[in-house]
Amino acid sequence: MPTISELAEELNSRSEGRLIGQLQQVRRELHGGDHVPTHLLFDKRTIFERYAFHVGGRRELQFNIGFESVEGQECLRHGVAFSLELNRNLPDIAPLLPKIARFNEFLRIYPDEFSDLRMWHFFGTNRSTNYPAGAIPPEIAKAGTFIFLGRLETSVQPDIAQILDDFDRLLPLYRFVEGDDAYPSISDVTGGFQFRPGCRVKPSATTGSVAARQLDIVLRHNQLQIALYNHLAGKHGKHSVATEQGTGSGTRMDVVVRFDDRYWFYEIKTAGSARACVREALAQLLEYSYWPGAQNAERLIIVGEAAQDADVRAFLDRLREQFHLPIYYQQFMMEESKFADS
Repeated sequence: MPTISELAEELNSRSEGRLIGQLQQVRRELHGGDHVPTHLLFDKRTIFERYAFHVGGRRELQFNIGFESVEGQECLRHGVAFSLELNRNLPDIAPLLPKIARFNEFLRIYPDEFSDLRMWHFFGTNRSTNYPAGAIPPEIAKAGTFIFLGRLETSVQPDIAQILDDFDRLLPLYRFVEGDDAYPSISDVTGGFQFRPGCRVKPSATTGSVAARQLDIVLRHNQLQIALYNHLAGKHGKHSVATEQGTGSGTRMDVVVRFDDRYWFYEIKTAGSARACVREALAQLLEYSYWPGAQNAERLIIVGEAAQDADVRAFLDRLREQFHLPIYYQQFMMEESKFADS
C-alpha cells in the first residue's frame, strides 16, 4: 500500500477540477482572509506518518486519511473527523463543540445521506466498533476523543476515485458545520428545480467488519430505491424517472416521475409499519412540494414494505378530502419488484 505522503500527493493532484479541489477557496469564503494560503488539500504541515488532514483542519471538521489496525489487519480510512485530542493548537475543545452541534443537526435533517458510510471513534488507543452515521452523543464529545465518519478499505491499491467521490459528497456537511447557514443544503440550488432523469443511488451494501467482510450490511433503503426506479422506469420510461432529484431548495427526493409538466414525488421509508412510514415521510414530502419556490407535485407518495391498515387509509383519505393534500401510501414488494396493488 502507498505511504500516507504518496496518497496525499495523489489526492492533491487528482482533486483538481473536483468539488473537493475547491476546499481552500471554500475555507476562505467561510472564514474570511485576504488570500488562499494554498490550493492543496494536504501539505507538509498536515501530513504525518500514519495520517493526514486538510490544511487548516486542526480546529475544524477535517478531511482525513489514515492507517488503522483493525482486528489485526492494516486498513486505510478516509472521510471527515473531529479531533478532540488536546495540544498547543487546540488547548481546549470549546471551539469544536458548536461545530459538533451543527454536525448533529445536518445528520438529523438528512439521516440517510451517508447511509453507506460508517462512524467510529477512539478514546486514547481504544477504538469503538463501527456504527451507522448519525448524531454524535454528548458522552463521547470530550477531550481526548477522535470521532470519524467515512469508509475503511484493505486494498493494496486504494481507490483514489472513491476517496475523492466521498470527499465531494462530504463537502456540503463541511460547509454547514463550518458556516453559519440556518439550514443545511445537500444539492445545488442554482436555477431552482431542474428534472434530471436517471438512477443515482448510493451503494446497497457495505462491509460489516474486517473479520467478517463477506457479511454485507444491507442498506434496505437503497435497495428499495433501485428496485422502485427499475419498476417505474419500466412502466413510464427511463427518460421520465429520476432518483436523488434535487428539489431546488437544498434537498433531494428519493424518486420523481415526470408526466409532461406534472410530477409525482416518491419518498421511501423502511419502518416496520405503514403508520411509522407515513409519520417519517409526511413532513418531507410537504416540504418538497410546498416550500417557497418548490416544484408542486400532482401526487406525493409514501413507499414502504408494510401493508397499510384501515387507520392509515382513513388518515390519508382525510388529508386528501379535508385538506386537499395529494398524499398516498403504496406498499412495495421487493421480491416481485412491484407495488402490491400493481
